[in-house]
Amino acid sequence: MRFYLQKVIFYVVAIWAAVTLNFLIPRLMPGNPVDVIISKMSATGAIITPATRKALTVELGGGTGSWWSQYGEYLNNLFHGNLGVSLVNYPEKVTTVIGQALPWTIALIGLATVISFVLGIGLGTAAGWRRGSWLDNLIPVTTMFQAVPYFWLALILVLVLTRTVQLFPFAGGYDVATVTPGFSLQFLGSALYYGFLPALTIVLSSVGGWMLGMRNMMVATLSEDYIVTAEAKGLKPSRIRITYAARNAVLPSLSGFAISLGFVVAGSIVTEQVFSYPGIGQLLWTAVSNNDYSLMQGVFLVISLSVLAANLVVDLLYGLIDPRTRARA
Repeated sequence: MRFYLQKVIFYVVAIWAAVTLNFLIPRLMPGNPVDVIISKMSATGAIITPATRKALTVELGGGTGSWWSQYGEYLNNLFHGNLGVSLVNYPEKVTTVIGQALPWTIALIGLATVISFVLGIGLGTAAGWRRGSWLDNLIPVTTMFQAVPYFWLALILVLVLTRTVQLFPFAGGYDVATVTPGFSLQFLGSALYYGFLPALTIVLSSVGGWMLGMRNMMVATLSEDYIVTAEAKGLKPSRIRITYAARNAVLPSLSGFAISLGFVVAGSIVTEQVFSYPGIGQLLWTAVSNNDYSLMQGVFLVISLSVLAANLVVDLLYGLIDPRTRARA
């Protein structure tokens, strides 16, 4: 119980630190979103008054008092789910814009991350168990894909599978000409078809790292005394491989998986840019390119909280998988 309480307290403090940094960083950056809107309004001949500037400042989530008062107002707005107004999508709220992009990223990056982790751990377990096999010799090929720059691999797949062979579309999240978004088989099939190539890029780029790490941990674990004892007791090889070897060898990979799972919400900016995929990565790129501070602040907050939440869940599961961590707490 003490172990879980310590973890919860630690992550509560970490969430407070993330929220505070999320408040400070945009205010320390040069530029002002209010000035950007006013310059656009002035270009159209609109008359700008001090009242106009003040109204825009309040609407975009800014404050006019001291930083302490702004911080209190920020926490109050955050508690009520108000992250301000997006400059790029004005007058849409930041929560609305993020809510529209978030499901796309979770569906694409989340599914691809889980597939690459499960596939890499499974293949790494088999390669470590049967050292010197063809699967073990295949690891350098898989790690080669991990060493290839993300954008280069994505561009190669676009060239081969959308231009040369023409099996998949090269951009977008679904067929906007013939499909209406919604929970229908037609839309889900179109989204799956358009998302296959970006997902393939992510899987090819990441499966090699999971496979190599699991293979090396399996080799190290198989030399432990408890494995020799299990073999001497005459246990089935499948039970030794899964219950004794793989269960302990996978523990270091879980921490890495927690970080990867948390960054699912961040999306893969490069991949979404190459394929023009309507996810969080594309949204963040648009916000940075247009100095949309409110949207950047909202995206960074969602990313921070998702990483912390994923790490908390995995830390709690870690205590269930490995009782030694609870004993050391």
